Amino acid sequence: MMLIEETTVPDEALPVEQFKAHLRQGTGFGEDTLQLAVLTGFLRASIAAIEARTGKVLIARTFAWKLAAWRDRMGQPLPVAPVTSVLQVTLVNALDVATDIPISQFRLEQDFQRPRLRPVGAALPLVPTGGAVQIRFSAGFAASWDGLPADLAQAVLLLAAHYYEYRNETALGDGCMPFGVTSLVQRYRPMRLTPGYGT
Repeated sequence: MMLIEETTVPDEALPVEQFKAHLRQGTGFGEDTLQLAVLTGFLRASIAAIEARTGKVLIARTFAWKLAAWRDRMGQPLPVAPVTSVLQVTLVNALDVATDIPISQFRLEQDFQRPRLRPVGAALPLVPTGGAVQIRFSAGFAASWDGLPADLAQAVLLLAAHYYEYRNETALGDGCMPFGVTSLVQRYRPMRLTPGYGT
């Protein structure tokens, strides 16, 4: 399986001014071009880290997901949430010849944790032997920063500030995330259900 981000978060969607205001509470810095690039980089890193931790896409963009076979032909769970639309489903055979399947043959089952691609008919189309299926879809809570849930927006600023304050620290453990950030994103993390309770 391979998930490719086809579009990135545009610079204008990043909360640079809010981040500057957040840092002024305890940190002063110049308003030069170099500092702007640094702040933008920390915001992008913070967004990426929170998306990785929660499996949720914050700012809307387009993805392509390629897999060798369906997990379940009655409905394929998608790798991130929230998915807003399925744009294209393509079957690729062993000779790398691609065939688009009409999007009308599919429906999107919305779910906060595990959205699914469902067939309109009895089952999802067979994936060619030695081939793959590629699904293009749009996902994200909002197209702009102002549309994000308040707790996720705050978590991004807190984590970006943490990266900024400790930018020269090399002793932090892998996956280190401040408690305040962890508590804010906890309800968005994928639920891990025990056997017998479904998936």
